[in-house]
Amino acid sequence: MSTGELVVLAVTVAVAAFVQGSSGLGFALIVAPVAGILDPGLLPVFVLMAMIPLNAYVAWRERAALDLRGAGWIIAARLAATPAGLALLWLIPDRSLGLFVGAATVLAAVASLAAPAFTPGRAAYIGAGAVTGLTETATGVGGPPLALVYQHRPPAELRSTVAVCFLVGEVASLGLLFATGKGQPADLGWAVLLLPAIGAGAWASRLVHRRLDARRMRLSVLGFALVSGLVLMLGA
Repeated sequence: MSTGELVVLAVTVAVAAFVQGSSGLGFALIVAPVAGILDPGLLPVFVLMAMIPLNAYVAWRERAALDLRGAGWIIAARLAATPAGLALLWLIPDRSLGLFVGAATVLAAVASLAAPAFTPGRAAYIGAGAVTGLTETATGVGGPPLALVYQHRPPAELRSTVAVCFLVGEVASLGLLFATGKGQPADLGWAVLLLPAIGAGAWASRLVHRRLDARRMRLSVLGFALVSGLVLMLGA
């Protein structure tokens, strides 16, 4: 990766960390398509690894608003679906990964935009956890199903619960990816190198997360995801 590409990735990561720290979602939707364009080899390990410190911070900051019941069902279903996500990654040829990530990003954004308001129950939690386990393990993108479940809940509840679910799932996915040879130690180096960018975005989010217009931020994230996902598909 050239210096210019590294700068682009660092800026993207910082913006994505700010967006997710503020609104509760958006990191993978922003970073995965850009990373796929710059270097498909970064997916999914880089995205998963980069989100761990961010979600740990958000989960701690918003811990008072955590939905324990919903998080429990989501995490259980997410862990159960993780092996299926790994199997999907084995089935996707390396040359087609960019196309798959782009398509998954576009479909996730469209689903998030089109979903009607509803009150989540056990079935919704389990369904969201299962889909997240499948897509996040294979591509690094797993937020939209959780956003759909919590999009009409208080912002702090969304941020805290999604962060906890992500945190547990990311550790499980990375463990399985490395245990089966789909992840390499060098993949972690990029996430470590970009920790300052992640920290800068997370720090900035704490200044505005209680005042931000979450609806506008959500629409902006989904709009960016649509465009970047389409670019990734066309360039695959």
